[in-house]
Amino acid sequence: MKNMKRTHRFAALFCLAAAVTAAPLQPLPLWPNGAPGALGTADKDIPTLTPYLPEPDQATGAAIVVYPGGGYGGLAPHEGNDYALWLNQHGVAAFVLKYRLGSNGYRHPAMLQDAARAVRLVRANAGEWKVDPKRVGIMGSSAGGHLASTLLTHFDAGDPNAADPVERQSSRPDLGILCYAVITMGQYTHQGSKHNLLGNSPSPELVDLLSNEKQVTKNTPPCFIWHTWEDSAVPVENSLQFAEALRKAGVPFDLHIYQKGGHGMGLADKPPFAHPHPWAADCLFWLKVQGFVR
Repeated sequence: MKNMKRTHRFAALFCLAAAVTAAPLQPLPLWPNGAPGALGTADKDIPTLTPYLPEPDQATGAAIVVYPGGGYGGLAPHEGNDYALWLNQHGVAAFVLKYRLGSNGYRHPAMLQDAARAVRLVRANAGEWKVDPKRVGIMGSSAGGHLASTLLTHFDAGDPNAADPVERQSSRPDLGILCYAVITMGQYTHQGSKHNLLGNSPSPELVDLLSNEKQVTKNTPPCFIWHTWEDSAVPVENSLQFAEALRKAGVPFDLHIYQKGGHGMGLADKPPFAHPHPWAADCLFWLKVQGFVR
């Protein structure tokens, strides 16, 4: 009997590991004919979206576009690939964005253009990828969290007259997940992210425009926000100020501040994610409430 239980446990773990280590699909360029404002045609000039699709019998029909962090100067794999595999494990289709970077000469609005186009592309291909265009969320960490909070507050309804069918789609996410996010370009900002996004001497108007705690409205989507008290790179005030703005605007949110944990931890685990940081379970509970996870 003990041997049978052991065998069943091993089989379950094997299936779980297989489910979260499935290969992603090939990256797709966001714009087949080149991104607007591209500085060249090298790999760094071509933003892409990499689909990670869950097993069909597990799929919930929900999708989340993932923006990895890296100070707008790089892209952290554990905040892209690992999040995507974790979402797949729970039946959510994930799409990891490779967006243009300040370290490669790009500045705002190139990053926002990429973030918005990614959401439009998922909606435009909803039939092929078997996702619900009305359940497309976004998720970002650190500077990727700033990019996510930018789209959460700077989306548009799409252009119904556009020749490109992708551009007819709305870029408004249906929800946002913000992980130790840079939110403000003001007092509590991360200076490296601010420099890579806005350059050396941004105008006060541009600083305000990209301080996303100042841009929240009643139309901002619901958000899950988490941070740690001891984060020494991006102060917890970023998340607290964004939550306060959501509260004032009447936008639903979950806010979790954990005492322990350094900046950039991601899930603090690797596939098959048997012991991730507690935020992962809290986020799954919230995603169930939103109808993204069963």
